[in-house]
Amino acid sequence: MMGGGPKPEHLLVILPFSEPTKIFERIRRKYPYVKITFHQLLFTETPWKARESVPPEIFHDATLLITLSALPPTRQDCPKLELIHVTSAGTNHVANSPIYTDTTIPLTTSSGIHGPQIAEWVLLTTLASSHHYALLESWQRKHSWGDQHGFGLLRHVNDRVGQRLGVLGYGSIGRQVGRVAKAMGMDVIAYTASPRDTPESKKDHGFIVPGTGDPDGEFPSAWYSGTDKADLHHFLGQDIDHLLVSVPLTKQTTHMLGKEEMEILSKRNAFITNISRGQIIDQTALIATLRAFDDHVSSKDLHADGSFALEPEAAIKADTSIPGLRGAALDVTDPEPLPPDDPLWDASNCIITPHISGQGSAYVDRCFQVFEVNLDRREKGEKLINVVDRSKGY
Repeated sequence: MMGGGPKPEHLLVILPFSEPTKIFERIRRKYPYVKITFHQLLFTETPWKARESVPPEIFHDATLLITLSALPPTRQDCPKLELIHVTSAGTNHVANSPIYTDTTIPLTTSSGIHGPQIAEWVLLTTLASSHHYALLESWQRKHSWGDQHGFGLLRHVNDRVGQRLGVLGYGSIGRQVGRVAKAMGMDVIAYTASPRDTPESKKDHGFIVPGTGDPDGEFPSAWYSGTDKADLHHFLGQDIDHLLVSVPLTKQTTHMLGKEEMEILSKRNAFITNISRGQIIDQTALIATLRAFDDHVSSKDLHADGSFALEPEAAIKADTSIPGLRGAALDVTDPEPLPPDDPLWDASNCIITPHISGQGSAYVDRCFQVFEVNLDRREKGEKLINVVDRSKGY
């Protein structure tokens, strides 16, 4: 910053929704030297695919850019650009852009804003599965007070107390889910790519919604780390009852969870939740292991009248030989949108939602809050938060 005050800035905002006028008013009050240009770019049903292209000249005078996925075609189209902020937690969808691969323009993400909403989705889908909500909803729809078969299922519902949550990728989302799980009496263990063996390394240095997450890394009872299969398998073998997949999508994490990993998790008949990206899980392997559990329980634990001799979770305790995973909740799939004839739709005890777990009324405002934190830090010459390490892909 010069002695006469901050230099004039031109903020270009390209987003797929209406102009956030109240947020812009706030930015203009706080940063009167920032000129704002807004361009609405709508998307098709195909993820990240815009209905139209952005005119390259729109980037020419911008010094700051806030975008979901639209980037300048080349560095020559944005000679003044000094900072790019994306409104997503990941950057895999822009990783092939020349601006990503061929420049060093600082790129920051909105990581940290999704924790509260996604943690609620994780809780919603996990409990909907374990508490047989589909059955309860069907009773209400039929104006029925239930039946003996259903009551038999519900008598054996297990709560979360004493169960173990394994968080594969202990970032901002994983930390908030860990916080909620801990409050429910679960044990939490964490897995990260690099070791977190000091108090400082366990801290969250990114954006944190006040009152949420795990700022100091205090919730996990144990930390695991590594980047090879042996390390991953060691973590997955820690008697995990519920696995949360929250790692970023990179070349290294693509199909990170396949047949071998499913077999390890099947020893506890774990429940798996994916809020990251669909490509991290081998869906063919997932479908097979869900079907294996369902086939075994359905064939072995039914009375002659069609009622369960043991509810699936109780059957697990009585018979450790039951194969497969007890269920899954997926907010992401491969591909997206998931084709109507994809077998994943009919996978046993699998909840699927269309990549909406992070959506909510506070989403846009929190995206801009991250940007404003970095605008303040930039003025003061301080280190930015949520900066993407292009060599790692996140």
